[in-house]
Amino acid sequence: MAVGSIRWGRIALLGLGILLLAGCAATPYRYGGGPDSQATIWRDQPQVERGRPNLFLDTLGNIVSLPSKLLLFSTKVDNHHVSDETVAAIESYLQANELENVKVRVNQYAPGGEWIRLFKNRSMNIFWRATFGVVTTAFYTVLPGRVFGGDSFNPFTNTISLYSDHPAIALHEAGHAKDFAKREYRGLYASSRILPLVPLFHEAKATGDAVGYLRENELKEQETDSYKILYPAYCTYIGGEVLNWVPVSGGAYYLVQVGAVIPGHLVGRIKAASVD
Repeated sequence: MAVGSIRWGRIALLGLGILLLAGCAATPYRYGGGPDSQATIWRDQPQVERGRPNLFLDTLGNIVSLPSKLLLFSTKVDNHHVSDETVAAIESYLQANELENVKVRVNQYAPGGEWIRLFKNRSMNIFWRATFGVVTTAFYTVLPGRVFGGDSFNPFTNTISLYSDHPAIALHEAGHAKDFAKREYRGLYASSRILPLVPLFHEAKATGDAVGYLRENELKEQETDSYKILYPAYCTYIGGEVLNWVPVSGGAYYLVQVGAVIPGHLVGRIKAASVD
């Protein structure tokens, strides 16, 4: 019992420490992507594409995402109805950081387009695209986010998939794209995510950049909202790391996630209240 308590105490301290680091805005904020961030993969296609509205799929996706909505206290998470305001926010971010090579799919399922982008993405070594990239794109094909949700950035195709109507979430995913654009060994950096704790570093970079961008542009309301959603969202990754070390099943899985996001909600609201 004592050993277990010590282990859980260490995990809790680690999580809180990483949470505080994740909340640090990138200051001073630095604009710009990598050296080839403007070398578009597919020049005759728009950077942002929307999926066609589908009442059945969008309603189903809203139902499937109920656990995420409850964990993050937001009906906008994976609601599959992304507003023009959220799209404008990510477009402004990508333009300001000169990330013309990034594709944004808004509530869209386009496996054919993603396989083509995987093949044409010369910014990443063919070895990584033919291994991890194939696996990642296959998951996108078999488990479409149009139904199952899950805002994400695929570094192997350089594509953002967006299903939530929340500017901070959109900027967080764009922050991943910017982070990867600055990496020389992108394939290695992407594949390192399978190692313990590495996802926490990736997520911290994206969160810090999103908050830093909002602060740099004096978007007070959006910065306030970002703390309320990105902090607990980050804690879901801490919960995931805990579950990797202490595997559980059934209802205990959700109890761990709930226990992980509570500090995120508390600290996020404290940070939001302190926005000047």
